[in-house]
Amino acid sequence: MEKQRTIKEVINFSGKGIHTGVFTNMRLVPAKVNSGIVFVRTDKDSLKIKADVDNVDSTKRSTNLSTKGVYIKTVEHILAALAGNSIDNITIELDNEEVPILDGSAKEFSEKISEVGSIPQKSPKQVYFIKKEIRYKDEESGTEIIALPDDNYNLDISIDYNSEVLTKQHAKLSSLQDFNKEVSSSRTFCFLHELEFLLQNNLIKGGDINNAIVLVEKKIDYIKLSNLAKEFGRKEIEITEGGILNNLTLRHKNEAARHKLLDVIGDLSLVGKPLKGRIIATKPGHTHNVNFAKKLKDIITKDMKTIEPIVDFNEKPFYNKEQIKEILPHRNPFLFIDEIRDLGDDFIIGIKFVKEEEEYFKGHFPGSPVMPGVLQLETMAQAGGVLILNTVEDPENYLTYFMKIDNAKFKQKVLPGDTIIFRLDLISPIRRGLCHMHGKGYVNGKVVVEADLLAQIAKK
Repeated sequence: MEKQRTIKEVINFSGKGIHTGVFTNMRLVPAKVNSGIVFVRTDKDSLKIKADVDNVDSTKRSTNLSTKGVYIKTVEHILAALAGNSIDNITIELDNEEVPILDGSAKEFSEKISEVGSIPQKSPKQVYFIKKEIRYKDEESGTEIIALPDDNYNLDISIDYNSEVLTKQHAKLSSLQDFNKEVSSSRTFCFLHELEFLLQNNLIKGGDINNAIVLVEKKIDYIKLSNLAKEFGRKEIEITEGGILNNLTLRHKNEAARHKLLDVIGDLSLVGKPLKGRIIATKPGHTHNVNFAKKLKDIITKDMKTIEPIVDFNEKPFYNKEQIKEILPHRNPFLFIDEIRDLGDDFIIGIKFVKEEEEYFKGHFPGSPVMPGVLQLETMAQAGGVLILNTVEDPENYLTYFMKIDNAKFKQKVLPGDTIIFRLDLISPIRRGLCHMHGKGYVNGKVVVEADLLAQIAKK
């Protein structure tokens, strides 16, 4: 079973943002299991912005995130590098609003991540397998993105700008294991008329011809070339026979298509889970990538609520019963939860081994024992209590009181010998000690019990 991964040590980057021109120092910091990818603006009271499609603020010329009016701009290249190197949990600290553009690709990000290396963590990687065709199409632009079932994550990208300089291009990636070799070095690109518009409107302050491929479709005179040279702080600029501004050699014949593939990987990583499936994209761009990611995330969220959590019982639990006793005040015969198998900021997975010698079986249908539904709910609630108490530094000094149970359903009998796998997810963030959760219990892949729980923690 593949484990979540984080980097082994801190990695530093510095440079200008291509659109804002601001100079940013950026640090990649190892993060705990189940924390995901989180940006932190160290210059803004360490405000956190999760790399999540719900936090996308704009997609004009790049993918930009925001929370409470604070931005992280041009995130797609670093996100692609993290996905390409199978990094699940990381904190990205920045002291300004835009990720450094560096050479316009993900090459330096990927090289340093690969050089430092990554380490496996305690919890399994929460991979989402595409189960059926998912299709997105924009009639106006002709953009189409399709996801199909596949045992691997592979991508097939086509671009067409109706240009004699940038002809139709195609790029494929059969496996993320080839990302560093095949995709990471592919740089961003634009047409000269786009560049001129951006320069005239002061919308590209950190670019130069070393971090973007500039394509020239029409002949331009010496004066215009001289003005461009001044913009880029160079003595002169020329146009090559291939219609590209000089001082830059293509790394791949289809570098533009490969860069679009890189962008798709970065943008789709905002669904929050590694994917297994085939992505086919025609004329992709940030806006459409993000629209597709939102559609995909909605499907994933619905599916994950009905899929039994993956548990590797060969691995040590997150908390065993003795460790649970250090968190919960319950004791036998009223401590029902046996193990905590996974734990994040907004979810928990707990285990109940339903044994024949349980006290309640002596009096509850002795000839045909069934675990009482109320005790299933109590076990679920105890798992939820661990989740809530994990938010305070001294859980031994708190008690959890359940205030309300809604929508309780019992769907299958639970019998001696069964193992119930409980998963509880926050319905809303924990505030003022109040925790609202939805929980499900599974036996052999089927839901046996579910309910909405509202609880509050209070000091003893």
